[in-house]
Amino acid sequence: MADQGYGGELEAERGYVAGLYGRLDVKRDEAKRAYQKALGDDGGTPMERDSRVRALAKQVRRLDVADSGLCFGRLDELEGGRRYVGRIGLFDEEKDYEPALLDWRAPAARPFYTATGANPEGMRGRRQFHSRGRTVVEFTDEVLGRPDGGAAGDAALLAAVNAPRGEGMRDIVATIQAEQDEIIRLDHAGVLVIEGGPGTGKTVVALHRVAYLMYTQRERMERHGVLVVGPNPAFLHHIGRVLPSLGESDVVFMTTGDLVPGLHTTAEDTDQAARAKGSPAILDVLAAAVADRQRLPDEPIPVVLRDVTLRIDAPTAEWARDEARATGLPHNEARGTFTEIITYVLTERAIGRIGKGWLSREDRDAWEELRADLLAELADDEAFTSAIDALWPILTPETLLGPLLSSPERLRAAGADPALLRADGTAWTVSDVPLLDELVDLLGRDKAADKAAEDAAARERHAEAEYAKGVMEIIKTERMDMMDDEDHLLAEDLIYAEDLAGRFEESDTRDLVERASADRDWTYRHVVVDEAQELSEMDWRVLMRRCPNRSFTVVGDLAQRRSAAGATSWGAMLERYVPGRWAYRSLTVNYRTPAEIMAVAAAVLAEFAPDVAPPESVRASGVPPWSRQVDGDLLAAVAAFTAAEADLPGTSVVIGPPEVPGAVAASETKGLEYDAVLVVEPERILAGGPRGAAELYVALTRATQRLGVLHRAELPTALAGLTAV
Repeated sequence: MADQGYGGELEAERGYVAGLYGRLDVKRDEAKRAYQKALGDDGGTPMERDSRVRALAKQVRRLDVADSGLCFGRLDELEGGRRYVGRIGLFDEEKDYEPALLDWRAPAARPFYTATGANPEGMRGRRQFHSRGRTVVEFTDEVLGRPDGGAAGDAALLAAVNAPRGEGMRDIVATIQAEQDEIIRLDHAGVLVIEGGPGTGKTVVALHRVAYLMYTQRERMERHGVLVVGPNPAFLHHIGRVLPSLGESDVVFMTTGDLVPGLHTTAEDTDQAARAKGSPAILDVLAAAVADRQRLPDEPIPVVLRDVTLRIDAPTAEWARDEARATGLPHNEARGTFTEIITYVLTERAIGRIGKGWLSREDRDAWEELRADLLAELADDEAFTSAIDALWPILTPETLLGPLLSSPERLRAAGADPALLRADGTAWTVSDVPLLDELVDLLGRDKAADKAAEDAAARERHAEAEYAKGVMEIIKTERMDMMDDEDHLLAEDLIYAEDLAGRFEESDTRDLVERASADRDWTYRHVVVDEAQELSEMDWRVLMRRCPNRSFTVVGDLAQRRSAAGATSWGAMLERYVPGRWAYRSLTVNYRTPAEIMAVAAAVLAEFAPDVAPPESVRASGVPPWSRQVDGDLLAAVAAFTAAEADLPGTSVVIGPPEVPGAVAASETKGLEYDAVLVVEPERILAGGPRGAAELYVALTRATQRLGVLHRAELPTALAGLTAV
């Protein structure tokens, strides 16, 4: 690829990359100065100032993360040109702003990932850098344009997959493979399903797809951000660095247990309860439960007006209930109609009795005056308010669902599965979250509470304006005392108090992630769902509400499903919401699991999913996975494994029953990877339920280097490929 020797080429590349870092430093200094200036800028409205500050803060963050691995290679064109590829784009101001560095997401950078010997895409060579800090340590070259040119990035790829695991998932921006790149850049506006077995990189591909979309559709995506949904908090922590490392920060990370603001739960239901709550049939149960709280009085309820005792009887309440339901409004909003009908009947009856003999309907003024007095009396009457609350109470999702789940009578009245009954109705589980979210729409807002909140906010803004006015009076007084002549007053002395107060008005200083996380009605421009096979149909209803334009990247593996309410086919789950608007792509290459370990896992897969082909591993580790039958102290054997791994680089985990100290369940490791894995008592994992084999499959495929199995009972036949030690 080059005429001069390797050493000379290496020095030349180091010089070029050093120049790129120089440009990066200049841009970063400019961005930081602009950011500091914007912080002190009084121009424009508070909203405009906040927008400028946030935009500049994002720019600074993008430039900061680019420092790590700024440039990772170059392409040599057939015509002789060169294209350097890296994390961000940089331009050469001295050469009419020609690209000095291509952003990896730019179309011109794509051949870096997709060009092959058979299809060079106009390139004659590819060079990949290995850097430490800001210095290029070495490089490898590939000659393109001939059939034996080799697969893209093999050397860099193998170096990456063999490296010890640290804390958190790493981006693959320097080693994206052709099948991954095709998915990352796929032009599909609906739902994209990416299915792949363990180690195929489906999660990191989905995250890079988000980075690509935010690059190509930045204006559309940035205002509303992206939601990433994962199976558990450990998984979200594991992947949380990838998008920030690619310069993207407008991303909210949640589990399905976090989708209702203020609620964070990881508790799970029994399979039967989870299946019932995850089915669309639960919608009828919720509607019936709401209707059950719209009650008729068993006995007439007395209400005293002007010494006249009136009664809210069942026929009156039934008429009011029918009228309220006929509005089609949510429960809390329909309460106004219910109250209005009851009020009308009571005031009509009261006027008829009070005005009997002296008040006729033709005397409209006296009639309306009396009605106004009665309405005011009703508004202050505790018996009337209590009656309305009893017959048509203001409900929240929690005050509806909690009592429902703890009451056999209410469950029976709503036609619910008895398996939903539990002692503590408010001991929320992950399966309750979509029900609580659904009830927000079924119940609607409490307008009185909303009005009270608005009034409180208005009072706070008024207090802030008064405070600002007082501050300005103090400033002016002090300035006047210091100046000999009013003409010498500084410009800031003429700022009106309202301008200072404006800094407080409607100025939400939270960033997008904070605002979106706290707002149930926030809508995202794109949603990533990982381990999507675990989501129920009710979970999908929640997510579809969060993304009205139905732009999703869905990641999963049906063979790894453990949830009783999860997906058995992608079409059955998605056609309901996006008919004809979802596309399917599969990943078939295992970049994580060595061939020796994958052979053992494949035998387990064949037993419970014989029609599913295991992914093909790209490498062998040379370390055979082993098993040991323990007759004595199992805990001592686990401790020996832990001690041995402590002296080796990388990470390790023990997966097994809960009574094993330090062991985690296989479900808690989904989507994670470790250098070494010890599986304890696999026979008990298999016997743990109808999806026990899938759990064991997950456990076996977490290792990137070493796998061991400890067992007391006979080893399951599917694990016969392990080497006994």
